[in-house]
Amino acid sequence: MRRISGVERVTAGPPAEPLRDVIARHGLQATKSLGQNFILDRQLLARIAAVPGPVDGARVYEVGPGPGGLTRALLDAGADVVAVERDRRCLPALAELEAVFPNGLRVIDGDAMEIDERAEVGDRAHVVANLPYNVGTALFLRWLGGENWPPWWRSLTLMFQREVAERIVAAPGSEHYGRLAVAAQWRCTARIAMVVHRSAFVPPPKVTSAVVHILPAEMPEGVNPRVMERLTAAAFGQRRKMLRQSLKGLPGALEALEQLGIDPQRRAETLAVSDYVAIARMLSFSSGSQPAAWPGPASGRA
Repeated sequence: MRRISGVERVTAGPPAEPLRDVIARHGLQATKSLGQNFILDRQLLARIAAVPGPVDGARVYEVGPGPGGLTRALLDAGADVVAVERDRRCLPALAELEAVFPNGLRVIDGDAMEIDERAEVGDRAHVVANLPYNVGTALFLRWLGGENWPPWWRSLTLMFQREVAERIVAAPGSEHYGRLAVAAQWRCTARIAMVVHRSAFVPPPKVTSAVVHILPAEMPEGVNPRVMERLTAAAFGQRRKMLRQSLKGLPGALEALEQLGIDPQRRAETLAVSDYVAIARMLSFSSGSQPAAWPGPASGRA
């Protein structure tokens, strides 16, 4: 046991019941409408829980815990877990975990798209989740967005379809490079931590999945995030068109290209992330919407 603020906390419960038995005992079935696919292999779940690095004593936010397989792996690693689950069928199974780890797990019955994460978990929380496929990208973009930086999260360890994961880490000029790559890389570092075969899930999805690990980086000076969002939306909204066409509706964009020496006949997917930063900086300056200075990256990042 570990003592936190005078409270004895259990960091290792009794041997974990096979997840297949947990699911059968509670009559759970993955629901397609909720984008659910369960992982039953506890060794694989432990590997996913280890991606952020040591989480002993750290706050971890989990979305869509389902029957609690990844939740149990995080609790066994010593994490202080806050999990949000909208499928009420899963709540009894999660309540059993709360009973075993009374000071280590708090379950929120609700929709992750409506949660105020900073209010629930504070700052510097790791996010570790096998995201439901139907809301995964929307949640990810929300966590990457906003003008406050560093963000409330310390790291993101997220399961996506492999194609989405490849779009997040893609390099300029590659098949998967687009708006999602720029959003993920202009003030973060992103990597694929592991690939997970479809056979690891119940029921097996049609595609392979991958775990992506993201860390916040220093925010480029003088760039307003809202300007960056508008720029990438315009540039990649018409991928097959040259920049002179796709950006003509964005005030000041073509002038910025000229001043930066970027050929307007190029297409959006050929520009590096640093090019988008440079364009967004000029647009932020010209519109008078530059953000406050970056206070410096958070220290002690796992």
